[in-house]
Amino acid sequence: MAFPETRLRRFRRTPALRRLVRETRLAADHFVLPLFVRPGQGVAIPVGSMPGVFQQSVDRLVETCREAHGEGILAVLLFGLPEQKDAIGSSSWSDDGIVQRACRALKAALPDLVLIADVCFCEYTDHGHCGVLKGETVDNDATLVNLAKQSVSLAQAGADVIAPSDMMDGRVGAIRAALDGAGLADTPILSYAVKLASGFYGPFREAAESAPAFGDRRGYQMDPANGREAMREAELDVQEGADMLMVKPALPYLDILASLRRRYDLPLAAYQVSGEYAMLKAAAERGWIDHDRVMMETLIAIRRAGADLICTYSAVDAARLLAKGWTE
Repeated sequence: MAFPETRLRRFRRTPALRRLVRETRLAADHFVLPLFVRPGQGVAIPVGSMPGVFQQSVDRLVETCREAHGEGILAVLLFGLPEQKDAIGSSSWSDDGIVQRACRALKAALPDLVLIADVCFCEYTDHGHCGVLKGETVDNDATLVNLAKQSVSLAQAGADVIAPSDMMDGRVGAIRAALDGAGLADTPILSYAVKLASGFYGPFREAAESAPAFGDRRGYQMDPANGREAMREAELDVQEGADMLMVKPALPYLDILASLRRRYDLPLAAYQVSGEYAMLKAAAERGWIDHDRVMMETLIAIRRAGADLICTYSAVDAARLLAKGWTE
């Protein structure tokens, strides 16, 4: 039927009517909070480009996680800043590594909190690239060996989920085989299946102290122009045993997220990365946007495109708004 019989505004008249027919919903348990852990005691160093985000020692991290869990956040994503870096990132698979220590402390304090451990080397290598170098090129297959070591070490320390973000070919299969061989067959893999070589990562490199010493990461992270290649990346990871897939960054690549949702029934995650977070904060500080409204709008957009989980530095802020009854 056509206008005037059909009037789509009928269910838009009041907040209650809009809520009644809302298609996409947010809840605190959709959010994963990324966190940065560093050595020390009582340490909380603010990240200048990411207001509200800190590098924290293990003791402070536990308190941050306790607060987030109390707001309904079920999972955190852990990144480590080690005491020492070397050419291969060997501290990443040390039993006494910084993330390993954090996992053990968090499991003791908050056993129900889901610990997702990022698996990569950019924070751990003295050159800032995501693997073993051969000249000035990352050696894919040599890196796979070390990714497997790191994954097993983190799972043994208490990580509930292993999340490789390095973008090496074959990494999911290598990690799956290593976990299974170590008696960790029940540990799921959340693959950063579609990680684009993006300019939105800038603030993260300050937070994780992981900027490359030379060149860039376009040789292993995906070309932002390629949507069909993203489907191939995801298909290979599924074949190798990935239990969940991630798109990173989120907002610039909602088309890819939506395509993955149509193609796969695996759980999907999307990472609202540091640059996305920083832009919202900067615009809000200048009075150009209503921060809370735009933040929640972006999270709704990511959910609407198909994400089951959203990794976001805004997780606690969003959870608190939802607890207060946010609906618009």
